[in-house]
Amino acid sequence: MTKEIAVLGAGSWGTALASALAAQNYHVRIWARDSEQIAEMKAERENRRYLPGVRLTENVYPEADLEKALDRAEIFLYAVPAQGFRQVFEQTLPYLRPEAILVNAAKGIERGSLLRLSEIVFQSRPEARYVVLSGPSHAEEVGKGLPTTLVAAAGERLLAEEIQDLLMSDSLRIYTSTDIVGVELGGALKNIIALGAGISDGMGYGDNAKAAMMTRGLTEMARLGIASGAQEATFFGLAGIGDLIVTCTSMHSRNRRCGILIGQGLSPAEASAKVGMVVEGMFTTEAAYELARAKGIQMPITEHIYEVIQGRMDAREAVKRLMTRKKKHEREEEFI
Repeated sequence: MTKEIAVLGAGSWGTALASALAAQNYHVRIWARDSEQIAEMKAERENRRYLPGVRLTENVYPEADLEKALDRAEIFLYAVPAQGFRQVFEQTLPYLRPEAILVNAAKGIERGSLLRLSEIVFQSRPEARYVVLSGPSHAEEVGKGLPTTLVAAAGERLLAEEIQDLLMSDSLRIYTSTDIVGVELGGALKNIIALGAGISDGMGYGDNAKAAMMTRGLTEMARLGIASGAQEATFFGLAGIGDLIVTCTSMHSRNRRCGILIGQGLSPAEASAKVGMVVEGMFTTEAAYELARAKGIQMPITEHIYEVIQGRMDAREAVKRLMTRKKKHEREEEFI
């Protein structure tokens, strides 16, 4: 029997995942609140606004009516910006049946509450069958069917394996994990480092500086993750170093592109506007900065990027301060 899947969010990532699922003959409804966008997707069989060049097959059904989009859905796949996740999730609550699987593909930490997205879900539905999907994945490549690996994490391995079976194809390879905390934080925190890598590139600092940014950035990611209950090994897998590499090195990455523009002299607001889509790292930096302070965790790269995007420090001054911090042994902290 063909599974009924609802994809919530018709941005680039939601569209790419809908296309990948449809290629396996699932019945996929993709929802967005923008009725004009949905009408265009229906007429053109393409999401020209966010994922041009990827044709929507006949078993992808764009839908602006939430109730119709969720009718009979067995899988609820959330692919909305992290800061809008709570609102969309709460809209879907009346339609969630106990057996439904909730898959979250967004990457971020909610500002203000400092909650991971799974924590938002479990606040309302402690019994929810929740899976987080993350890893090194640009929508542009997934939409074209280029080889991609992801990780599906759930509290129970069998649940993660259900999503593994759902998504696996000759172009998508899915690994499983039971470390929801680590997979969520890896996907969120790498966007901060990608901003920093972009800023470094924009200032012309070269490969040496970017390699240092990524390596020491990974240390910070693991440090906060372990303090939050994550497993260290997760940060050396797909959701950690894998996602970090792809986001820090590719021009598909809106976080890196935004950072490049800041490094070239644009203000953070101007850079975000020029990218033209949500730059998750701008919000996650603020949330991670506050979370690290609350937990007493040192994250110097994150702290300096925060000061830069708040307009309180010039990027070159931030680099100078990072380079002239007191000397130390590379692994003396062991992530604490």
